Amino acid sequence: MSSTTRTRFAPSPTGPLHMGSVRTALFNYLFAKQNKGKFILRIEDTDKERSAKEWEGDIIEQLSWLGLKWDEGPDKEGSYGPYRQSERTELYKTYLQKLLDDKNAYHCFCTGEELEAHRQEQTSRGETPKYSGRCREISETEQKEKLKAGNNGVIRFVVEPKKVTFKDLIRGKIEFDMSLSGDIVIAKDLDTPLYNFSVVVDDSEMAISHVIRGEDHISNTPRQILIAEALAFTIPEYAHLPLLLGEDRSKLSKRHGNNSVKRFREEGYLPEAILNFLALLGWNPGDEREIFSLKDLVKEFKTERVQKGGAVFNLKRLDWINARYLKEKSVSELAQDAVPFFETAGFTPKDKKTTEKIVALYKERMHKIAEIAEYAGFFFQDFLKYDKELLSWKGSDSETTKAMLKKAESILIEVKDWKEETIEKVLMEAAEKEENRGLLLWPLRVALTGQKSSPSPFEVADVLGKEATLQRIKEATNKL
Repeated sequence: MSSTTRTRFAPSPTGPLHMGSVRTALFNYLFAKQNKGKFILRIEDTDKERSAKEWEGDIIEQLSWLGLKWDEGPDKEGSYGPYRQSERTELYKTYLQKLLDDKNAYHCFCTGEELEAHRQEQTSRGETPKYSGRCREISETEQKEKLKAGNNGVIRFVVEPKKVTFKDLIRGKIEFDMSLSGDIVIAKDLDTPLYNFSVVVDDSEMAISHVIRGEDHISNTPRQILIAEALAFTIPEYAHLPLLLGEDRSKLSKRHGNNSVKRFREEGYLPEAILNFLALLGWNPGDEREIFSLKDLVKEFKTERVQKGGAVFNLKRLDWINARYLKEKSVSELAQDAVPFFETAGFTPKDKKTTEKIVALYKERMHKIAEIAEYAGFFFQDFLKYDKELLSWKGSDSETTKAMLKKAESILIEVKDWKEETIEKVLMEAAEKEENRGLLLWPLRVALTGQKSSPSPFEVADVLGKEATLQRIKEATNKL
């Protein structure tokens, strides 16, 4: 095995890339980069029925968008390829045959009905169900006859009834008593290897030094160690990350909603905010800091600071982190990012300057970019829909409201230098003369936005322009 630190992210392309998988990819990336090593992307697509090129494409697209660049992978060949399991069948076949030849594996011809009957019998005796090993004793002649007759069965690995101990970089010493486990299935046949076998071959052949993955794989680790030992492979070091939990503290799953990266991308979360958020799910820097760039994380990350308990996927925290990153962006950058979200909502920004003015109004309020279309949609609508009662200031009647709108109209018609400062000056002078300045400003703001809460009427009028502002005031007056 190479002395270089080599980690891998090995997703199955059976659905959209989700946030839990990205957290695993991120921790592998950070560990590799901190140790001047290599980060490898491997596609585990041996499940032919569920794997699809569409989902492989999604994995590559979303990881690229997030900025987690791999050193070797299906689109970046290195010395250890190919990087798709579906292209490594002959390699698996060679090692499966070696296990069979060395009597470390055998063909099992037990039917599903026979296995289930045996499980029930063991359970009725209060025993932990495990395979009895009955097919281990079948002679080579009988095996060949069954295989020749088309009874392929499965291939089982001989599990030695001993204790397997390994040091987990996060959890310390872990020990399993393998006498409680029966011989495990490692392939359906020579051409169809299963996970626990193929992953061991790949990790060895790709010189993976550290396997960093979710804690749901802990029970697989002793089996994989035994397979590696049988093949005389060097055993990698292991680190098992805490599970991601929903806010109800159960394992994060589909019932907690759509947690695909694509969903968060489409809602306007920034890639740097997502990585920052995911890094803090199960890891802490040892102080109160919460904002980390990817470069900062590479410098600060330590497996010693990864917690053992589950980490709660708290969307409010993600919103807060994302808002922090949005505030740090320039108005020009944010306006450019916002254009696709306006277009998706069916709005066409007039020009760059206007878009920047709109974004500037909401920059401090947004938690995600998609909100801009919801907040600012009224700028793009020809006719605003709202109840006329909304136009009236507290307790004022429709006649008073109508009079205030006409006064605002007459004042604004005279404005020559149409900009926020001028508009505010003339309107505030008039509003201060009223019993309550809300009598003038409230109906004007509603007339321009159709909303209960929005930026000031001066800011909105500046963005709308004089013609559109006066037109909206007329429409509001007509409602009354």
